[in-house]
Amino acid sequence: MSEAALVTRTAFDAEQVRKDFPILHQEVHGKPLVYLDNAATTQKPEAVIQAIVDYYRNDNSNVHRGAHALAERATEKFENARVKVAQLINAAEPREIIWTRGTSESINLVAASWGRSQLKAGDRILVSAMEHHSNIVPWQMIAEQMGARVEAIPVGSDGTLDLSALREMLDDSVRMIACGHVSNALGSVNPVEEIVQLAHSVGALCLIDGAQAMSHLRVDVQALDCDFYVFSAHKMFGPTGVGVLYGKAAILEAMPPYQGGGEMIETVSFSGTTYNQLPYKFEAGTPDIAGVIALGAAVDYLQSIDREGAERHEQDLLEYAEAKARAMPGITLVGTAARRTGVLSFLMEGTHPSDVGMLLDQQGVAVRTGNHCAQPIMDQLGIPGTVRASFCFYNTRADIDRLFEALIKAKQFLVEE
Repeated sequence: MSEAALVTRTAFDAEQVRKDFPILHQEVHGKPLVYLDNAATTQKPEAVIQAIVDYYRNDNSNVHRGAHALAERATEKFENARVKVAQLINAAEPREIIWTRGTSESINLVAASWGRSQLKAGDRILVSAMEHHSNIVPWQMIAEQMGARVEAIPVGSDGTLDLSALREMLDDSVRMIACGHVSNALGSVNPVEEIVQLAHSVGALCLIDGAQAMSHLRVDVQALDCDFYVFSAHKMFGPTGVGVLYGKAAILEAMPPYQGGGEMIETVSFSGTTYNQLPYKFEAGTPDIAGVIALGAAVDYLQSIDREGAERHEQDLLEYAEAKARAMPGITLVGTAARRTGVLSFLMEGTHPSDVGMLLDQQGVAVRTGNHCAQPIMDQLGIPGTVRASFCFYNTRADIDRLFEALIKAKQFLVEE
């Protein structure tokens, strides 16, 4: 898609949007593809694919240090992507946007850099019980090193975070609250505004994992007042291997570098080294330049569609799928919080999720099965995992009809024969 074609559409049209995603128009096992694994990774519009091709075909060069036209063009597009991301989430300034390899590295960066410089024995880090492993393990690692401890914020059986329990856990020993904006396993939308306020009420910082939110919700980090917000390009229609760490400038300034190497330095000598300014202090080495530029194209694409219309469409898909699930005997929904988006997680009586997933794939329906890197909440619920169908604005009610037609056939094969 050319930049000229990236105009804001006056109304949301899922069928029209689907034309922008070439991968959706194929057959799998002789069946038209129904892609319902968007929580794992979203598909890429032609504009994003073309941005990668254009960089390598026309502008391939390292950024910031080259004294020639290719380097200048690459650097301009690379830094323009930073501006676009800052505008998308309403960061106060572009230097608050740090490029990483993904949500996991963004969290590891904060845990290692902030944690190593700020945590001490007896400090507490509160993490919701429904978190992705990426928002648990880095905190456990730094807590073990520093003598701090990680505690789980309780989550109800319906997938709702227990704010009352969180309030009771708060005191001045809490230094960080880390919580997902949207649960990848259950689809729960957490009350992140209140969580940030509660963290600040005891002098703690708050990190929000927005990996599952960016493709569904509009995010304003200044309105949230969160200290850190992290997400991955590949879950918001961009490429794999690129992520974002947003942090308040004053906090980032006080944090030591995460890695050493080129770009993150100001001067180097054997008598000592001084470090670069934000954001480059945290961007050691040659980055994924093509990926960052393609993320900029993904932001352009998101800005070109009717986001309100897309959100309404996705909510309609979820409600339609839930109604069909409740009407189908033997289906148990997992995660029924009042506010949810993008995810239908369920079990089929008498079957294992992996068997169901395999039979759906044979019918051209792509879903995910397992614990979804959220083992603690699955253990709490007493289940090995779920079948997860996750939706995006390029999905349609026809996709959901195909899902349930395939589920009926899977049930007949696994249970009724």
